[in-house]
Amino acid sequence: MAPLRLRIEGRVFRDSKGREVTIRGINCAGDAKLPTKPDLPSHVSDRFFEGEEVSFVGRPFSIDEAHIHLSRLKRYGYNTIRYVWVWEALEHAGPGRYDEEWVQHTIEVLRLAKDYGFYIWMDPHQDVWSRFSGGSGAPMWTLYAAGLNPLKFAVTEAAMVHNTYPDPASYPKMIWSTNYNRLACAVMFTLFFAGEDFAPKAIIDGKNIQEYLQGHFVAACRHLAQRIHEAGDLENDVVIGWESMNEPNKGLVGIPDLSTIPSEQKLQKGTSPTAWQAILTASGRSCEIDTWDFGGLGPYKSGTQLVDPKGETAWLPADHDDLKYGWKRDPDWRLGECLWAQHGVWDPTNDQLLKKDYFGKHPKTNEKIDYEYFTNHYFMDYYRKHKAAITSAHPGAILFCQPPVLEIPPSLKGTRDDDPNMVYAPHYYDGVTLMTKKWNRYWNVDVFGLLRGRYMSPAFAIKVGETAIRNCFRDQLTAIKKEGVDYMGDHPCVFTEIGIPYDMNDKYAYKTGDYTSQALAMDANHFALEGSGVNGFALWVYVTQNNHEWGDLWNGEDLSIFSLDDNPLPLFPHADSNSARSPNASTVSFDQTSPSYSRSRASESQVPITQPTLKTALSTASISSVPSATPASLGTTPGFRAAEAYVRPSPIATVGSVVSYRFDLRNAVFTMTLKCEKPATEAAPTEIFLPEFHFPAEDSDVEVSGGKWSLNVDDADGGFIQRFRWWHGAGEQKVTVKGVRRRQGMALGREEEEGYLDQCQQTRCVLM
Repeated sequence: MAPLRLRIEGRVFRDSKGREVTIRGINCAGDAKLPTKPDLPSHVSDRFFEGEEVSFVGRPFSIDEAHIHLSRLKRYGYNTIRYVWVWEALEHAGPGRYDEEWVQHTIEVLRLAKDYGFYIWMDPHQDVWSRFSGGSGAPMWTLYAAGLNPLKFAVTEAAMVHNTYPDPASYPKMIWSTNYNRLACAVMFTLFFAGEDFAPKAIIDGKNIQEYLQGHFVAACRHLAQRIHEAGDLENDVVIGWESMNEPNKGLVGIPDLSTIPSEQKLQKGTSPTAWQAILTASGRSCEIDTWDFGGLGPYKSGTQLVDPKGETAWLPADHDDLKYGWKRDPDWRLGECLWAQHGVWDPTNDQLLKKDYFGKHPKTNEKIDYEYFTNHYFMDYYRKHKAAITSAHPGAILFCQPPVLEIPPSLKGTRDDDPNMVYAPHYYDGVTLMTKKWNRYWNVDVFGLLRGRYMSPAFAIKVGETAIRNCFRDQLTAIKKEGVDYMGDHPCVFTEIGIPYDMNDKYAYKTGDYTSQALAMDANHFALEGSGVNGFALWVYVTQNNHEWGDLWNGEDLSIFSLDDNPLPLFPHADSNSARSPNASTVSFDQTSPSYSRSRASESQVPITQPTLKTALSTASISSVPSATPASLGTTPGFRAAEAYVRPSPIATVGSVVSYRFDLRNAVFTMTLKCEKPATEAAPTEIFLPEFHFPAEDSDVEVSGGKWSLNVDDADGGFIQRFRWWHGAGEQKVTVKGVRRRQGMALGREEEEGYLDQCQQTRCVLM
């Protein structure tokens, strides 16, 4: 077994030298949700239902292109990858039939990532269950196993699927997320987590559907973990752990009254059926359903709409042949009829709801079920199985436990599940910005505070002014972190998803190159992360094929930090006359006995870029990609995609413990305070990532409380980044670095705009 590059010590991560590691991660890549053969972005319907004949080989990117993407991410300062993969990629052909070609491709990508020094944890990703129910994740055969017919989801509105939407370009923004409350997804999660209790008649191959679905999913995860283990050079050296499941959902479990919208269901958009209406339309009945939209103050009722499936149903017909997948369904599970009717929830002869509280209490104990009950019982039962499977293949794996989003975490503190090798892995998005696709710097809402009942009235949750909004984000993340400690115990907290939409204000930035709104939103989120004291994050998302027309190529989302239609952030921008500099003199000293003596390579040598070194130089660049075929109507003024807000300084490895750190983007000032019992050693200094864009070596002022430091561009972890190394004493220490102020969100002047290749062609260009 490879030595542990990363381990957990209480609430922090430590490297092999005992330094605290701050996780600065990226979700890589959103492309992994979609197959490569056929190439099916979510706005394409052709061959969509050929679910068994797909291939995901080439996701998240091809081996030939891997170097480009990995070097770019390394250059942006990321040290960690949340490796997105979907169950469908591994087991699309049928139950127990694994795609070993995809497995081998995954192993090869992981090996390349190892060369760049990334920490990686594996994310078995899903959104609203499956591509065929409007998201990503599970293979198509799982829907057939549950007795559902994905060919009829559109007409019954059992799911709003982009691929089958009449006009994909007008697919309502963020409507995909409402699929959690539509029938297909709700049924699948109910059966996956609680089928034994609520669908005892659903027996397939002699097993309840819950055991059948969970068993196959857990086995698939274990299969991949075992293959990574057998590779011999990945486990612990690059793959440090596994996440439990992306954004698990309770489905129908815990709904107290099927005929009403549950009070905890805050997301309503488009047609918003009650669970009872969803059951009816899925069985071919027409219903007048309330419609909702999302405004500045949240969802509001906008009218009603008749949903009439004209007798079509979302359940498989009685004459469906199960032989295709080789399973045998129990005779008491009748196809051609709603599964919930078979369990006495309603009477299809007169369309009467008989048990409106069927899912609101435990069928055997009569206990009331709410989200906390679901998390502590059904979710944790699954989590234990997943953990046992992963650790049987990867002993010592770090387990990233992700409970249902924004729900109260499971009560694990002091129990057998209080595993010292566990990480609390919540998600957070600024819901107002995400749903409206606008950055409002004047007011926002403390959503987490509202969910926890901290306000007598929603009006009190409104935060006015940019400073209040930023502090509100920080306070929400701090509260989420504290809640994890209170319920789960002393564990690191890593936000495994957080991000912003880029297509704000009807894609104004794409037409003008002005990314000011995006820069402000991204900076506010990072301000919150830095101020909350969490152990790290994984930004959502990096998409290799993002373009201005279709965004992330998935359900109209556009959160990728990279786009084929935007410019890369220049690595060594020149300071121009408009760049506001601090009047303070640099504290760099050439007295080698001085505490602030700089051992910067810039003061020791300058390596000209020549033909032999060009390849190496380019390997570290923000490499440009071939632009997409985005229509000119979306603008021809590419910007830097607010990169100045996410390419930001961060601790890499800290001697002792991080007390606090912050980057003031507006003034280009980074500050950090740490505390240590022993001084840094020559072999293990404190290391900080300082991007050259903000902190060019020749134009940065450094102040330290003591010790010596250096500022170098090196490839110590396999990818060239500018690294600040600091050999300091024991006790509390502080460093302040002042860089070059630049205007946020806008294209730079020509002298700053030159790409790396252009710089390499200048005879006076040097590599620091």
